[in-house]
Amino acid sequence: MKKLFKLFQPVLFLIATLTTTVAHAALEIEISGGSAQQIPIAIVPFGQAVTANQDKIADIIAADLRRSGLFRVLETSGVASRPTEVSQVKYAEWAVLQAQAITVGNVTALPGNRLKVTFGLADVLKQTQLVTMEYNIAPNQLRLTAHKIADVIYQKLTGEGPIFASRIAYINKTKNRYALQVADADGVNAQTVVSSSEPIISPAWSPDGTRIAYVSFEKKKPIIFVQSLTTGQRLTLANFKGNNSAPTWSPDGKKLAIVLSHSANSQLYTINADGTGLKQVTKSSAIDTEPSWSPDGKWIYFTSDRGGNPQIYKVSAFGGEAQRVTFQGDHNLSSHFSPDGKSLVMVRKDGARYSIALQDLASGQSQLLSDGGQDESPSFAPNGRVILYATRMGGRGALAAVSSDGRVKQRLSESGGDIREPSWGPLLN
Repeated sequence: MKKLFKLFQPVLFLIATLTTTVAHAALEIEISGGSAQQIPIAIVPFGQAVTANQDKIADIIAADLRRSGLFRVLETSGVASRPTEVSQVKYAEWAVLQAQAITVGNVTALPGNRLKVTFGLADVLKQTQLVTMEYNIAPNQLRLTAHKIADVIYQKLTGEGPIFASRIAYINKTKNRYALQVADADGVNAQTVVSSSEPIISPAWSPDGTRIAYVSFEKKKPIIFVQSLTTGQRLTLANFKGNNSAPTWSPDGKKLAIVLSHSANSQLYTINADGTGLKQVTKSSAIDTEPSWSPDGKWIYFTSDRGGNPQIYKVSAFGGEAQRVTFQGDHNLSSHFSPDGKSLVMVRKDGARYSIALQDLASGQSQLLSDGGQDESPSFAPNGRVILYATRMGGRGALAAVSSDGRVKQRLSESGGDIREPSWGPLLN
């Protein structure tokens, strides 16, 4: 294990500096870049016939669309009318703003402490309705509903998959306390899942978003746990002799790939999600670590120093001969698949700089997406459009994001401290 820590010392040093935000705090998001042809959209403030705090649903939708870099949200305060239904839209008023699309909606109270949220999207140029939807929700579901509406708009106008109604997990530390936290994709509504005075690392979402696997040092050695987000129950997945680390879920959620050092150097294993059925996948004299399943479940990609320096290899999920995948850069680490299985994101080391790189698996071509110099832990959004990663900003750990084409960059900061090891979860139902 000493060799493993020496091999990945720069990256592991960053992991060792894990710090935190307080629960319920919001990350501040700074956006730069964008699509050359942004869609101009007017988002009319929703009608709200209830007195409860509605979190300004239109503002949440607007913020989501701005972050994508594909939309230009127009200022609507100068327009006299405030339609809440598509049938009330006076298209000439909005055409003056050069809006291509307009979103309207309403929030009303229902019996039993429920809310009805209605929403409509229209094409201003064609003066036609594109979509209308209605949601019957509890008051605490308003933010999620706003994200879902933003997803509907995003999908309808771009043709791409949804992204906003998802969550992110990350590791935090306040003073001497480590915490695994989960927040909305925009960094709001952070909740602590588990905390400890000992380090917590490597959070990994289950495909259905109901569980998170992670590594905790609470018993003075790395042990893999699986935490249910619905029941609060915790399962000890792997507590074998030596180190238990780097959990990642199979696409069907039935197994995890993990790294154990109980019989030799760190090697890859698979294990059932209930902790049974341990099987060894790699058998080498090298250090094999950081597994990542291919979306079809047939392959496990991993980091290994078997060629001298850390590079990405792949092996059948059932074991066998490993094949090298990366050939550019001094080191390549921490690989993760895009949801469509066509590309691989990773940490690339060139000289003393660690950057986020994206490699097309068909051609083998790759490009650098970040320039922070100390970037790590990349994780794809559910639609593959954005990559979340950890970086350093102002001497502290912070989260950042970049679009898969490198055009849109975001920095997510929180004044309370450092934030490390992000993992982007699946969409919420």
